[in-house]
Amino acid sequence: MNADRLPGTFPDIAQSWAALQAQLPITPIRNEHDYEAMAELADALAGHLNGNQSEPLADLLAIMSDLVSNWKARHVTIPKAEPREVLRHLLETHGLKQKDLMGIASPTVVSDILAGRRSISKKVAKALAQRFQTDVSAFL
Repeated sequence: MNADRLPGTFPDIAQSWAALQAQLPITPIRNEHDYEAMAELADALAGHLNGNQSEPLADLLAIMSDLVSNWKARHVTIPKAEPREVLRHLLETHGLKQKDLMGIASPTVVSDILAGRRSISKKVAKALAQRFQTDVSAFL
């Protein structure tokens, strides 16, 4: 990119970037903590957008999702196991409890899934895949 085409000078851009980061901590993902924070931020933004791709922040969500996906592809392994065991693994590795999935399924439903009394529905599988930034097939 030619520096002459930038919409401002580098000090102006740096100041704008610092102001944005003060409100929205967008940083490279260097470790598990950064990954969790960025995934949580991306989830919150996705919830705000509610699938509306015409929103101005849709491109920001795409960038954040790419950061999360790229880090996950290099560092996070999903075991080849039954869907309930995959869910158990993800809960443990992310330090989550059943109640932390409240927006996806009730703690009772999650408990039933983990105990093998209930299978994961397509709707819940899709929501889990989005929450954990993985392929829905891991839960079906």
